[in-house]
Amino acid sequence: MPSYSERAKLCTNPTAKKLLDLMDDKQTNLSIAADVITKAELLKIANTVGPEICLLKTHIDIVEDFDTDLVIQLQRLAEKHNFLLFEDRKFADIGNTVKHQYQDGIYHIADWADIVNCHTVPGPGIIQGLKEIGLSKGRALLLLAEMTPKGNLAKGAYTEESLKMAQDNKDFVIGFITTRQLIDEPCFINMTPGVQLAVGGDNLGQQYNTPENVIGKQKSDIIIVGRGIYESADMAAEAKKYREAGWLAYQARMSKS
Repeated sequence: MPSYSERAKLCTNPTAKKLLDLMDDKQTNLSIAADVITKAELLKIANTVGPEICLLKTHIDIVEDFDTDLVIQLQRLAEKHNFLLFEDRKFADIGNTVKHQYQDGIYHIADWADIVNCHTVPGPGIIQGLKEIGLSKGRALLLLAEMTPKGNLAKGAYTEESLKMAQDNKDFVIGFITTRQLIDEPCFINMTPGVQLAVGGDNLGQQYNTPENVIGKQKSDIIIVGRGIYESADMAAEAKKYREAGWLAYQARMSKS
């Protein structure tokens, strides 16, 4: 199995290249899911854990005091700490609608988010709509091929069709939100949410998994951690623990290949 940096050389999408290279240079496969509702909280998380992460995952539409200064400050922190911005928008509409959701409105997501994601329920038209806006800007798209909540419907034939759509759009689709490596192609990056250092779940059906299992056994590439880091007493220390656990799991996997 090629390393992150070796895979970067094979990718055509500039964001995929940049992400894989910075993961290798920074020795991190950790993404923080910053699901908070104020500008101050989001910026504090970005600055505190920035040195440990490769991606900051946002839900920009839940930030109650959103303004354009927030975007400017996030971009500055991304440059300062060397991480990318992933807006977890989960687009799920027809192509013409998602084009406007991506570019217009108050958020102008395409202008600042390196990566976005979408459901494939509407069919390939959703990818085409997003691609019309994002490709020329060097942006990238992840497909929600699987989800982690108990009882979810993103599996089986849905997952298989999502893989087909990805292969038809390799210039823009750079990977998947998934529980495991779905397809053995080096330019597809697999990102797994619901990761904690201890196995378990919450009372809303979320199932957690460990970095060792996700990276080592399931062969995913990036662990996405939320409350396990930003609700801890020492965010920086906890993020470092996750980064080290994820990187050790990656090194162990590479040593076996």
